[in-house]
Amino acid sequence: QVQLVESGGGLVQAGGSLRLSCAASGSIFSFNLMGWYRQAPGKQRELVARITSGGITNYADSVKGRFTISRDNAKNTVYLQMNSLKPEDTAVYYCNYFPSTWGQGTQVTVSS
Repeated sequence: QVQLVESGGGLVQAGGSLRLSCAASGSIFSFNLMGWYRQAPGKQRELVARITSGGITNYADSVKGRFTISRDNAKNTVYLQMNSLKPEDTAVYYCNYFPSTWGQGTQVTVSS
């Protein structure tokens, strides 16, 4: 069993920044793929970014150039640095440990 605990969400004005953290514990495979997804009200959950243990990343087109995913394998933690936030980034953000372990979610609200 793997447990994920997210932190770092909150309310920010458009153009601002937030940094999300996701700490993994339990029966962790350090080389596992991890990622961030988000779900806005009335919409499906969507991929934001993901990262391999070797640091290979991919991003949703909507966040490229603004968000950066990173990980610290020694700490079993993955981060999401979000800059130049827009109101359309408002959602609950979920950490994922591939394939189907999810954190509880953290709310990100961007005001215009």
